[in-house]
Amino acid sequence: MNGTDVNPSVAPGVRLGRVSFVWRPWLVLVTLLLAAATFLVFCLSIGVGDFPIGLSRVIATILGRGEQVDEFVVMELRMPRALAGLVVGIALGVSGAITQSVARNPLASPDILGITGGAGAVAVFLVTVSGGTAAAVVGSVGLPAAALAGGLGTGLLVYFLAWRRGIDGFRLILIGISVSAVMEAITTWLLVRADIRDVARAQAWLVGSLADRSSDEVEVALRCTVVLVVVVAGVAFQFKPMHLGDDVAAGLGVRYTRVRAILLLCAVLLAAVAVSAAGPVPFVALVAPQVAMRLARFPTPPMVASGLVGALLLIGSDLVARTALPVTVPVGVVTAALGGPFLVLLLVRANLR
Repeated sequence: MNGTDVNPSVAPGVRLGRVSFVWRPWLVLVTLLLAAATFLVFCLSIGVGDFPIGLSRVIATILGRGEQVDEFVVMELRMPRALAGLVVGIALGVSGAITQSVARNPLASPDILGITGGAGAVAVFLVTVSGGTAAAVVGSVGLPAAALAGGLGTGLLVYFLAWRRGIDGFRLILIGISVSAVMEAITTWLLVRADIRDVARAQAWLVGSLADRSSDEVEVALRCTVVLVVVVAGVAFQFKPMHLGDDVAAGLGVRYTRVRAILLLCAVLLAAVAVSAAGPVPFVALVAPQVAMRLARFPTPPMVASGLVGALLLIGSDLVARTALPVTVPVGVVTAALGGPFLVLLLVRANLR
């Protein structure tokens, strides 16, 4: 039996008072295992460095029972980077799950739809214009704020261009690819005409990296991600009937146009928050929902599992980038090396169908 050929209608229902939900033991088990694996890799990432710390000591320090030296290294020096990987991975995973579910296409992701490209273009403009004067005026939050604004603006532009009495998944992807190409061209033009020192700074950010993350940046990204995930969780239950078609959803009382718009807005904001915190890390939002869907044996990308796979993939890639290669490279290089073949695989499978 194919793992994705599961009929959700046969799952048993559970009612607790006025609240009812569908009980899927395999999905719950996979989600718990993914959470445990993510926590394990998270702790391993914190323990690796010039001053190695064992896994048990890392866990003890996180729980508040570590030694003073371990507490300084873990909480002050290494926690922001690992926490950035966790937050950005969850944001990208959930964002990708939403866009793929709404578009009903596995190729729909913030990378393909141009959201990360728009965030990168605006951030590069801020870095390169007037020799970086604009970035200096805005301050230390200038680059993340510019990326957030760029991602949000590009996402809204793609949505409005793709709107024709509703959103069609194929049209959304085509518009997104076109806008992404325009943003890439703008970014390239800005880099060509900029000062070489500004180009080096912009290129380092464009690759996508978790290095040198400050606690303030991570805290802002964490708060935004938590709020957006809560909104998604509150709206997602209305989205399930839409998998049966808009007519069926309307017959069940679901305002599918509004639900779809809210979810897409949350997806755009989650991707923009992720880019503002770590740069445009490629392919995580594309790969994570598809892996989660296959692990959970679910017909559509599950939100929670997708976020956990995204975090696991990003933290694991950062660990590989720091330890398994001859030189330390940005995490975006590793995710691109993993995501590129996966994208080719999806395209081949789509052509075979």
